This record gives sequence, C-alpha cells and structure tokens, in this order.
Amino acid sequence: MLINKIKIIIPVIVVSFLICGISALGVEKHTGISDKEDEERSDIINIDFMKSMGDLERPAVIFFHDRHTDALEGKNKDCKTCHKTKDDRLSPKFMRLEDTGRQDVMDIYHNNCITCHNETAVAGEKGGPVICGECHREKPAAISARQPMGLDQSLHFRHLRAHEKKCELCHHEYDEKTKKLFYAKEKESSCRYCHKKETAENRISIELAAHASCIACHMQTMEEKKKAGPVKCKGCHDLKEQQLIEKVDLIPRIERKQPDMVMIKTGNQDLDSSLKNRMNFVPFDHKAHEGYNDTCRVCHHQDLSKCNKCHTLEGLKDGKNIILEQAMHQPGIEHSCRGCHAIKQNDKNCSGCHAFLGKNRKQDHSSCLKCHIKPLPGEAVAVGPTSNDAAAAEKLLALRKTVSGTYDNKEIPEKVIIKDLTDKYEPVEFPHLKIVMAIVKNIKDNKLSSYFHTEKGTVCQGCHHNSPADVKPPRCGSCHAKLINEKEPLKPGIMGAYHIQCMECHNNMFVDKVGCTDCHKEKEMVKVENEK
Repeated sequence: MLINKIKIIIPVIVVSFLICGISALGVEKHTGISDKEDEERSDIINIDFMKSMGDLERPAVIFFHDRHTDALEGKNKDCKTCHKTKDDRLSPKFMRLEDTGRQDVMDIYHNNCITCHNETAVAGEKGGPVICGECHREKPAAISARQPMGLDQSLHFRHLRAHEKKCELCHHEYDEKTKKLFYAKEKESSCRYCHKKETAENRISIELAAHASCIACHMQTMEEKKKAGPVKCKGCHDLKEQQLIEKVDLIPRIERKQPDMVMIKTGNQDLDSSLKNRMNFVPFDHKAHEGYNDTCRVCHHQDLSKCNKCHTLEGLKDGKNIILEQAMHQPGIEHSCRGCHAIKQNDKNCSGCHAFLGKNRKQDHSSCLKCHIKPLPGEAVAVGPTSNDAAAAEKLLALRKTVSGTYDNKEIPEKVIIKDLTDKYEPVEFPHLKIVMAIVKNIKDNKLSSYFHTEKGTVCQGCHHNSPADVKPPRCGSCHAKLINEKEPLKPGIMGAYHIQCMECHNNMFVDKVGCTDCHKEKEMVKVENEK
C-alpha cells in the first residue's frame, strides 16, 4: 500500500531483504566501487523472477543497483531512465508496468540493457557487459552482504520527532468497504503485521511497502533541502552504515494508551472469575518490558492483541495450535517468556554459570512462583471479567522479593587451596573472593538476575551446582571422588570436575585462555627432572 499524500518517483526495484523503516542519516554518495571477484556488496539484486514462468535457461543475473544509480547521477539522469511511472508513481519493474509474458520480459531486459551498455562504450566511457556469459555467470561476480533493516525504538523515535508526531504519515489501515486507506488513531502497529513477505490480496509485500513509502519520503525531504535518510541500498543494508546510525539514549515511551501492568491469564472467563486454574495468574510489568526490547514484535509477533487471543487452553489454528502454557514456556523461542529469559542467559556475564547449570539443573516449584506469584495468606486478589486486572497485577508485583549481590565479604573465603595433582604441581591458590566479587559486579545492574536469584547464595551455585544455597557449601570432593565411579559414569572424578567447571566457565565468559602452569605451579623436583 502507498501513502496517498506521497506521489513521487521511487528509485527502487524489488530486492531480497527489505525494510520496515529507514534511518534518518544524511545522504551520501557512495563511489569507488571495485570489480573484485567475491566482493561483498549490499546492493545485489538477483534478477531471477522469470523462473516463476518456467525453468531458467541460464544462471540468474547479479545486478548492482547502487552502481547503476551512481552512473545515472553522473549523467544527470534519474530513476525514470529505467522505471516507468503510472499516476506519478514509479513502477518497481524494469522498463515496464506489467509482465506480459516470458519472451517479452526477456526482450525488455536484453534490448534495453545491452543498448545502454553499447551506447556507454561508444561514448568512451566504461560500459557494462554485452555478451550473455558476462551477465549470466555460473560463478557470481560478488557476494551479497545485505543486512535486514527495520525500525528499532531509537529509529522510530527519530522519525516521530522529525515528523512532529504525525503518525498518520506512515501508519494506516485498509477499509474493506471503501477500498481505501485510513488512519486509526491509537491503533498503530507494525508494518509487518499487514505487509507480509509476499504480496497477497489487497496488501502489497513488505518490500514494496517499505521502499514505496520510506524512500519516497526521503527523496521528498531531500527536495525540501532538509536532512534526509538514505535512498540507496548501501545506506540501509550495509552493516558498516547501520553501525553509524545515530542512537537516542533516552527514548520516551510510545504514546498508544498501552497498559502499565497486565495480568496474564487464560482468557477463559469462567475459569478466570472462579480462579479454578491450576496455577496463579502472572502479573506482568508491561511498561518495564517495553524498555527491555527494541520492538513490540519481540512478544507480539503476529499483532498487538493479547497472547490468549491465539494461544488458548485448547489451542487454535490461528495460534498454530500452540496452547497458552507452551507459548509462555517454550525454551529457545524468543516470543516465549521462558525462552526470552533463557536467551538473556547467553550473555557473557551470565553464561559462565547458566551454560553449565542448564544441562542438569531441575526446576522446582519455588521457581514457578517467581512469576506465578501467590497472594498473601487470607488475601484474595480479584481477577475476572469485571475486575481491575492492572490493579491486581500491581498489587501482586509489590510482593516480589529481589536479591542483590551475595554474602558479606567477611563470610566468603578469600582464597581456596586446591591440593589435587600435587604429585606434579604445587597446590593451586584459587582467588575465591576476587572471582565472586567479579561475578557480582558484572550482574549488579541485571534485573533478571536480581529478580530470579532467590538467595544470597544463588551466585555460589554456579560452581557449587548441586548444593543448596548456603554460606558454607560442601567441598567439591564431597560429591566427586578421586576416580570415576563406575556406577555413576556421567559424574566426573575430582580432577575432571575442576577442569570442566573452570575451563567451560572461562570459554563461556570469554576469559583469556590459560595454560596448565598459569594455575598449577610446577614442582621444582619435577621441573628439574623435565629439564634433564
């Protein structure tokens, strides 16, 4: 769909990975394009759509869009050189408005491209290929380095600020009755909810919608002599260019009358009103989670409706038959609460402990109650069709108990002497307190850890993994014998336990690799013997 007010030439042809928004960078000319083999480029377009009309006779053509745009600019030509217009709008198709047939399309490409290349060469300028094999190459002349592009919170705010909160310039819905676009105030959502990967029914694809709206707006802004976003492929889809995009530190909350607090529940009114669920409902701090993520689509992956609209107790086709419990607890899925939290555990400051704990650790009932908060004894929290769920959620969230840090320094051993392998090495002097304090420092601002670390000794369980959270956990040798017990082949001996635990933690937390003698000081007697 196109914004009605924008009627301007759009310098695009269909591309592979497209955007939902473009950055508000200053426009620059990108020159110095090389002809190196295996060059990585962000403007590559595969001209292969004719395979929908039958098998291709030759390999697809690799087309460098920015190179051609730059060449046209150098001759004071514009996009109409290659793209026809209809109703003041530029067609994304090359030299045509519609596809009339396989042979017709092939002729359009061959006649126009080769003619232009020949004319360029006759003029004494560097021209493009004119022989079949120079365009239809078995080995592509370059590799696509195109990066996906979209609006994060920072980029969205910059557009909102630049357009003085005129959300209607981008956001619209389609009226089935009038067959027209309209703006629905306070119902704004992601472009990708309506515009899918492929054009369908009355909705054009996200690639067409993004380029039609975004680049056209950027060009119009340029004509008004104002700072505008990029209009070439590289400006949005090149990784280095993306890293130069200005980031706003303090981003105001999006104004859409969204709730501050939410009660996550089944959606079944009979169950909700009678509180007959097997688990307590989950109070959810919606406002806080908005700040943790770059886009609402992290959770609301299909639309901005409540989760239980698609994910019910029984499962619905619209929700791919994923029931509510699975939607909230599936590991490895970003949209799931548990899955998102687990992904956060991959952070280098967390993974030293969690990568190891996740293999064997069992969830107990107390961990469930960190989300499924239980009301205080004798206190009922009203939840139902007519209740104030936000107030109930806020009341329950106030019962949360967070833990920051660990035990007092005086309660933690400063050093631990590890005496295994003393036949070859001196005992290892393990800087226990120093390492504990480093871990605590790294996670002190991590809200997930402060909320889910239920005891002061929780951080100790990263190493003392099968021990209760206690200021004096048992020694490693209490569980790990000197040699592997044949009755418990999966439990390593004490030497293996130390090396697996320490080395895996170092690897996961990107600590500099160490050799044997960085921890184990070699005994003088052994050292002399080795030197002989």
